[in-house]
Amino acid sequence: MTNLELTDTAKKKSRSLKVGMLARVEGEGGLSVKIRNGIVQDVKLKIFEPPRFFEALLRGRLYSEAPDITARICGICPVAYQMSAVHALESIFGVTVGGQLRALRRLLYCGEWIESHALHIYMLHAPDFLGVDSVINIAKDHPDLVRKALQLKKVGNDIMNVVGGREIHPINVRVGGFYRLPTKAEFALLLERVKWARDAAYETVRWVSTLEFPVFEQDCEYVALHHPEEYAINEGRVVSNRGLDIPVNEFDQRFTEEHVAHSNALRGVLDGSKLYAVGPLARYNLNYKQFSPLTHEAIREVGFGAECRNPFQSIIVRALETLYACDEAVRIIEAYEPPDRPAVPFEPKAGVGHACTEAPRGILYHRYRIDADGLIAEARISPPTSQNQKMIERDLHNIVAQMIDKSDEEITLRCEHAIRNYDPCISCATHFLKSDITRLTT
Repeated sequence: MTNLELTDTAKKKSRSLKVGMLARVEGEGGLSVKIRNGIVQDVKLKIFEPPRFFEALLRGRLYSEAPDITARICGICPVAYQMSAVHALESIFGVTVGGQLRALRRLLYCGEWIESHALHIYMLHAPDFLGVDSVINIAKDHPDLVRKALQLKKVGNDIMNVVGGREIHPINVRVGGFYRLPTKAEFALLLERVKWARDAAYETVRWVSTLEFPVFEQDCEYVALHHPEEYAINEGRVVSNRGLDIPVNEFDQRFTEEHVAHSNALRGVLDGSKLYAVGPLARYNLNYKQFSPLTHEAIREVGFGAECRNPFQSIIVRALETLYACDEAVRIIEAYEPPDRPAVPFEPKAGVGHACTEAPRGILYHRYRIDADGLIAEARISPPTSQNQKMIERDLHNIVAQMIDKSDEEITLRCEHAIRNYDPCISCATHFLKSDITRLTT
């Protein structure tokens, strides 16, 4: 629900606009824009939700508790937190998870991409393009569309349930593998529904490609994981379109976080000050060639290029990634043979470990320092929304500059849309949206 209070005080040489709370984002935050003499002077994305202190909560806990604790950070992308946690810890203990166990982890992540992307495409982002304020109003005119969206999301949840033990905050992930292996019979029950989801995802690509998009492109450094053999999800090197190519264990040497007074979430910067973007557009632009043949077929059919710099078209990229995730899930399920054991044996030891995985919203980095007793001495977690904050503010600055002669209401709606392009999970970064636009003529 958006509470809009507009006061036109043009005769007094200034105007102000306040939005009580933005709907269709996860969390709470605010936006402040200052315009003087027709020039944008300042844009602040204010994240005022209190910090949640998960990194402090992890200190002193046994390493094996990390996957379940970090999964509680988010109800939409818990698998991302679990995967980054277990990969970082496994790098300390010298554990290599391969074969069917590795494939199961990729399948679990595919389930999360499907449910998260379906939620954002249909429930959070589509209303912006259809000129309505919620999916409830979409359902009035297009009930079949919303029904399909809910079923698509449900298939993603079902994959998480079978592989992860439950749909929200899965409990079956452990360092070294899983606690329990799914059976072929469980997958046999799931396979036809995943194939249906693949068809539904293809139809979604066709539908979102017909939407009208604002003319807006960003020139920025896109950062994502890259794997030589597959569309990167769970592992790879950290690369960018401007030459960055580093192993994950160098992430915290290049990517640091800064604190600004208007945000309770830290903001990610590259090499001390540079802004960058993570998420579906970054993955698409850096890993386009590694989509499956079916996904490339869909790209050609809708006439989408190999590169996308318009963040408003991120809904198309998310639809393509949903199609890819469904296609990949079918491949993994059809090739599944239960391995001999659910987890790789290992001996915990002291050390420092790093990992990045691709959460639906972008790179999620974890680093842990473990002591000789297997206790977590230190943890760092950099969620994608924190990393994108600075880029979101630059997008907002440029969008307001483009629309300087428009009404405050039009500017506010476009800014809200622009923020939703990033599918921000402000709860993970610390929650969203109060806006305050002030125009001064002196």
